[in-house]
Amino acid sequence: LDISKLSKGGFDHFMLKEIYDQPQCLKDCMSGRLFADKDNPSNNHIVLSALTDYKDRLMSAKHIIIVACGTSWHAGLIGKQLIEKMCRKRVEVAYASEFRYGDPVIEPEDVVIAISQSGETADTLAAIKLAKEKGALIFGIVNGVGSSIARETDTGIYIHVGPEIGVASTKAFTGQVTVLTLLALALGRELGTLNNADYYQMIEELSEIPQKMEKVLEKAPIIKDISRMFTYAHNFLYLGRGVNYPVAMEGALKLKEISAEGYPAAEMKHGPIALVDQDMPIVFLATHHQLYEKIISNMQEVKSRNGRILAVVTEGDQQVKKIADNVLEIPRTLNALVPLLSVVPLQLLAYYVAVDKGLDVDMPRNLAKSVTVE
Repeated sequence: LDISKLSKGGFDHFMLKEIYDQPQCLKDCMSGRLFADKDNPSNNHIVLSALTDYKDRLMSAKHIIIVACGTSWHAGLIGKQLIEKMCRKRVEVAYASEFRYGDPVIEPEDVVIAISQSGETADTLAAIKLAKEKGALIFGIVNGVGSSIARETDTGIYIHVGPEIGVASTKAFTGQVTVLTLLALALGRELGTLNNADYYQMIEELSEIPQKMEKVLEKAPIIKDISRMFTYAHNFLYLGRGVNYPVAMEGALKLKEISAEGYPAAEMKHGPIALVDQDMPIVFLATHHQLYEKIISNMQEVKSRNGRILAVVTEGDQQVKKIADNVLEIPRTLNALVPLLSVVPLQLLAYYVAVDKGLDVDMPRNLAKSVTVE
């Protein structure tokens, strides 16, 4: 371990340093695994030793179950969409704490993917031990090398993003989503459920995500200014659709100290809309995707109730700018990779709001980095 990675490196807090670490962390995460040749895309490929060693078990899996807690659970929700789309496998995402007590139906042909930053999360560890007893293949996605979960799993992938000191997870989340993307791409390729054109295009675009993430980070001063307008807020509402719904929940989780909630935007009219007024900031994930027009409709409903809208949009968007009070732009990318970019402004927003409110950013009250007990 490079001891310099345990210092703040000139940043005021570990959380901010770790947000800025993300472009390099994703390069480290993809190093030796993703190979992109811009001159000849047909050479693009992914190498995962876990897939090589257990290819038959992974390919024959009838049911994939992802177990995780907190931020890792949000990454799992994105992983579910990626694996179902690219691999045409049925995927379930369960809170590890509920999974272990719910008498789950697990068959020997099933694959259980356990996601944990520390690799020591008690509920996740107990969940995989239960699944192992029932004969399932256990696949770990962890950051902590040599951790308990890494030792208990049959195979898996380290995310390799380096030590994460801040309690509010940032680079571990994007690392987990990156690894899940690599897994979905590689497995979809082996299964033949992902065509060559999409496979090559996804690899090329994924290789460019660190550079595009740096462009998002350049807008931190804008986010810092906007955050000052929201220090009065006692509640936030985060709304997104498709792959941006888990990002909405993750963005809200970063702001839990000041009471934020994340919802799928389609559920807005089933309760959350009752909370909307001029004192309630609403954060919309409104990037271009197949549900773009529907998210515009949701925004118009909020605006008609005097809600204050902060929207994360694709660069060059003009339609959302006409409705939202403030917008944060991210570079254009493929829909499946949007979470890797759209989460960054939400991380920065949470950080700056917490700083403006005088909160302890790296050690939020009542929270611990690794939850090693129930």
